[in-house]
Amino acid sequence: MTQPPTGQGPEPVDPQDAHNAPGQPHPADPGQPGPGQPQQSAYGGVPAGPVRPLTPGEEQGWGVAVHLGGVFLSWLVPLVVWLVFRERSRMIDDHGKEALNFQITLFIAYVVGGILTVILIGALIIFIAWVCAIVFGIMAAIAAYNRRPYRYPISIRFIK
Repeated sequence: MTQPPTGQGPEPVDPQDAHNAPGQPHPADPGQPGPGQPQQSAYGGVPAGPVRPLTPGEEQGWGVAVHLGGVFLSWLVPLVVWLVFRERSRMIDDHGKEALNFQITLFIAYVVGGILTVILIGALIIFIAWVCAIVFGIMAAIAAYNRRPYRYPISIRFIK
């Protein structure tokens, strides 16, 4: 029997090698998830759906970005990063929720401070909120870089 040239027909099948049969799944490497099985994330959880977990370096980068981005653009950066990466990393899910809760709390403080500028105490509230945003944002970014959890000391837990 002559074999057809590569690319011009079906490959010959060895009847003793059932895993090479056309249409049959190939066995997975030991320790690797098989076809249709979810992959394990770096933190032991299984991400929802067919998504690729973030690498530890990506987690560090996005973890720092979620906290420092909030210092510059308020709640917008933590919201976007958390929504995009929460299913790909338990660390980003945790840090994103924490940063978003803190930034929403600060936003409320800025609004209250803005309203109270009429009686001059508002400027003090805005200044204190701004200092807290910088100091606690840097502390949280360092914790994210070191891949440790962080809880802001002044934060209302809107998202759990």
